Amino acid sequence: MKRMRWVLLLVMAGFASSARAQMGMDLFKRPSFTKVFHPVVGQGAAYETTSKAGADTRNQTMEMGIVGKVSVDGKDGYWMQVVMHDAKGQEMVSKALITPGDVQVHRTIVQMAGRPAMEMPINPSAVNREKMEETTQDWHSVGTETITVPAGTFSCEHWKNDKTGAEVWASDKVSPFGMVKEVSKDHSMVLAKVLSDYPDRITGPVQKFDPQMMMQQMQPQMQQKQQPKP
Repeated sequence: MKRMRWVLLLVMAGFASSARAQMGMDLFKRPSFTKVFHPVVGQGAAYETTSKAGADTRNQTMEMGIVGKVSVDGKDGYWMQVVMHDAKGQEMVSKALITPGDVQVHRTIVQMAGRPAMEMPINPSAVNREKMEETTQDWHSVGTETITVPAGTFSCEHWKNDKTGAEVWASDKVSPFGMVKEVSKDHSMVLAKVLSDYPDRITGPVQKFDPQMMMQQMQPQMQQKQQPKP
C-alpha cells in the first residue's frame, strides 16, 4: 500500500513532496503556481537534475510540456506531461489534466516503458491544498536577474525561500512552469533545452487503474534500487 501511495504522488507529478526523491521536483511548493504557469500547447522544456541523498548522488533528465487543452466544467484545462529518464535510460511518462485558475488536478495518466497506460484515481485533499498554500507563502521575489544555462541566456525573476534556502529563477519565455534554474540543499535543476512541437508520449489505449498490474510494472525498478552498488 505504501508503494501505491508513492505511485499516486509521483503522477501528481512532481506535484507532492513525498515524490521529490524520485521526480527531483516539487512544483506546487515553488513560488506562486498561477504566476509562473504558462501553458502553451506543444511547448515544453528539458532539464538536467541532480539529487543527493546522503552519499548517493542521482543524475536524471526530465521533460515537461503541454500536450493538450480541453474544457473542464467550463474552465480551460491543460494536459501537462512529465517524462523522466533515470541514469540507466528507463522512462516513465505521466500526464495530469490541470485547471490553473484553481490549481486542481482532474485526471492523471501514467505509463512505464513497454507497459499499458493507466488512469489513476483522483482524491484531492483539502489538507494537502492548505499545506501547499502555506508553503508558497514562504517564497518571495528578490528582483530580476539574467542567467545563462545550457539552453541559453534568460531574463528571470529570482525567488528565494528563506526557510529552506532554496532559490528559483523563472522566465515567462519557458513553458509550462517558467523554470530556468533551481538550487536547494540537496537538489538542483537547470534548463537544458526549450522544446517545440512537444508530442503526447502516452501510447495505446488507456486502461483503468489496476493496483496489481501497477505493482508488477514497478517490481523490476524496485529490485534494481535494492541491488548494492558495485
